[in-house]
Amino acid sequence: MKHLKVFTVFALTVAVVFSASYSFAGNKRIMSIRAAKVLAERALVESIYGLKLRATESVENMVAASFEGSTESKTKAMIKGIKYVDVVYDDASDIAKVTAEVTLPSITNIDGQVMDLHNKTFQRVGFATSTPSQAGPLRAMRAAELDAYKQLIKQVVGFQLESQTSVENFMLKSDSVKTKVMATIYMAELVEYGWDDYGDAYVVLKLNTSEVSAMLGEPVQGEEEYIQVEGQGAQDDDYQQVQKQEQAQQ
Repeated sequence: MKHLKVFTVFALTVAVVFSASYSFAGNKRIMSIRAAKVLAERALVESIYGLKLRATESVENMVAASFEGSTESKTKAMIKGIKYVDVVYDDASDIAKVTAEVTLPSITNIDGQVMDLHNKTFQRVGFATSTPSQAGPLRAMRAAELDAYKQLIKQVVGFQLESQTSVENFMLKSDSVKTKVMATIYMAELVEYGWDDYGDAYVVLKLNTSEVSAMLGEPVQGEEEYIQVEGQGAQDDDYQQVQKQEQAQQ
């Protein structure tokens, strides 16, 4: 009888625990983690196989309010063997962080070049959320990542600059400067990432030019062995207010 009573109490305890768990169960956590896995996979593909990037920047009449910048990227590759070495989910913020890694003997990169990777292991991180209001910092991180890729391309591949200036009676009448980037970049390594006190994101990428040269069997432009850049990305577009004020004064 005593054993029956103990078993009954145990059964009731288990029932209470499971009912409490299921009452909070749902697919939000699963969806956030799965999305973070996909984004970590993309980060690996962009790092290893490379990405095509097109970007422009322009400034008119020395005024920052006239600055315009846009960046677009795309990538495509077949990849297998990815492992998820760390999965973290914060229930309070509904943000998932997934660390993915892959070890590859060789690849054909986005430019069709065969690269012997010597079974090197690559690792990248992906963030995602199912809650739109929580996505601001994550969008800023992606913007910073693309900005870092752009900075790498400008240093390794180069960029086109166009400028026109007009002066009349010793006074600046008009001034225009534009830069254009259209190239591919691959084998960039993530060094550091985070958010500053303003909530803006930063991403530090590094390219080992000597290592890439050895993998390709041909020289890579750049005198330094390592080229390191920092990209930036913002959560809020308070710059629009400055632009509106500038346009109103014109």
